[in-house]
Amino acid sequence: RSCLFALPVRGSEGLYMVNGPPSFTESTAFQRDCGKNCKAVAFSKDGSLFAWCNGEKVNIVNVTSAELLRSFDLPKAVCLEFSPKNNILATWQAYSTAKDGTAGVPNLQLHEVKTGKCLKSFIQKKMQNWCPCWADDESICARNVNNEVHFFENNNFNTIANKLHLQKVNDFVLSPGAQPTKVAVYVPGSKGAPSFVRLYQYPNFGGPQSALANKSFFKADKVTMLWNKKATAVLVIASTEVDKTGASYYGEQTLHYIAANGESAVVQLPKNGPIYDVVWSPNSVEFCAVYGFMPAKATVFNLKCDPVFDFGTGPRNAAYYSPHGHILVLAGFGNLRGQMEVWDVKNYKLISKPVASDSTYFAWCPDGEHIVTATCAPRLRVSNGYKIWHYTGSLLHNYEVPSNEEMWQVSWQPFVDGVFPAKAVKYQAVPSELPSAEPKPAQAYRPPALRNKPVMSSKLHEDEPPQNMKPQSGSSDKPLSKTALKNQRKHEAKKAAKQEAKADANQESTQSSASQNAPRSSVPAVTSGDPEVDKKIKNLKKKLKAIEQLKEQAAAGKQLEKNQLEKIQKETALLQELEDLELGL
Repeated sequence: RSCLFALPVRGSEGLYMVNGPPSFTESTAFQRDCGKNCKAVAFSKDGSLFAWCNGEKVNIVNVTSAELLRSFDLPKAVCLEFSPKNNILATWQAYSTAKDGTAGVPNLQLHEVKTGKCLKSFIQKKMQNWCPCWADDESICARNVNNEVHFFENNNFNTIANKLHLQKVNDFVLSPGAQPTKVAVYVPGSKGAPSFVRLYQYPNFGGPQSALANKSFFKADKVTMLWNKKATAVLVIASTEVDKTGASYYGEQTLHYIAANGESAVVQLPKNGPIYDVVWSPNSVEFCAVYGFMPAKATVFNLKCDPVFDFGTGPRNAAYYSPHGHILVLAGFGNLRGQMEVWDVKNYKLISKPVASDSTYFAWCPDGEHIVTATCAPRLRVSNGYKIWHYTGSLLHNYEVPSNEEMWQVSWQPFVDGVFPAKAVKYQAVPSELPSAEPKPAQAYRPPALRNKPVMSSKLHEDEPPQNMKPQSGSSDKPLSKTALKNQRKHEAKKAAKQEAKADANQESTQSSASQNAPRSSVPAVTSGDPEVDKKIKNLKKKLKAIEQLKEQAAAGKQLEKNQLEKIQKETALLQELEDLELGL
């Protein structure tokens, strides 16, 4: 299925559709809307319908045939959204009161796509969370009205079928997937009482006993609630506007895990600082968090909230799983330079490190192969445009708008799960007509006095290398005592060190591997009785350890300096020297 995607591009040049890979040409089927006033676009969930408002009308077209299906006179509409099964198009415009101060006209409208009839209008003052939320099968629709959640059934909006009434529901999220629908609700704390998030199964809302799960916490001015795809658990990022300790101007964030079976936990993040991003893997059993003062850490956790893999530290503030969940991109956008790390999640191997500088937007294509990055106004007003990449790092298409124009939005046409089968992960960069988009590395400023002298590395910090955190097989699930845990960790660290040594040594000669795999006993080393020789042995071991660390960094994709590469080349000689000294004991 090549070239079946559409990418709508919205900006001062109007609204038009671009054909996706491999052609990247403008679609001739979709008539370009040249008005400079296109405020919003929306695809239906299955990608078959496309709607946009151009400051005069809201239009709906069939994407495949480009046939105009509906047109509504809504010149002020600024938000659009389809219900999950394409039965309803919701539109919102700014609310305004009448001149005499009486209530204005309802500004949120629900239109039946099939007939074009307006089924219901509501007054919805705030733009935030303006759209009602549907269960995936449209059996339930819900909206937050004056701090209580109103539920409608089967798109009958004249009867409120159910209400969820807690002291002050600030936000709610319906679970994805099949029935029964679950609801996560957030109630902010007041007067010394904690905030809490509760999970309910629709329609069982009778009192706190009927909740599936409940988690309360003190530090929260706002929360983000994320359901996993299988609707078995919710991750809650709770943040305060201000960090009382003064450590961060981002406020303070904590990450909580709440399962529909009632279990809950605080996710322990091993580095202090902001939580930039948290994403569920599409497999619903793992999630990735990007957190900590720069350079930020990124870690994948399992449902027990134990770390599975740690990506070390780097310049990143976002994470994106591919639609099939087999690739994870860690990226540094916004105030970072646009570096991306593309990881094979099954084997935790780095695939590529493309750089998309000045990006304000990133999205995976539903095929799980392609990525779009874009620089859009109003976030950035200069050098607007978009790039399409293959995850192996190849830049396949690059469009920049003329310098006097702006681009506001670009997105992929969605597809139903299962249309694109998952493919095996490639490591070899796919061929591209375009030169690679490697930006020139910025040269650090050097004062005139130092310009002809050799460059000393002046890194403020060393990045931590990635490491696998999976407990070794054969470990029992019984909770261990503190001492047992400590011993187990020591044992695991030793084992890991041994395994890494083994992997490194495989590339060396067998003779060197023998000496490298000698068990690193914690027993005091046998001394030769000659302090000079002992000192030499100690120094050699130190050098070899440093070489091992350098090799790990190189394996993780880090560019090594010339002197570091030279160090690695000396390894065999050092091992030989060490062996001679030890045999001479």
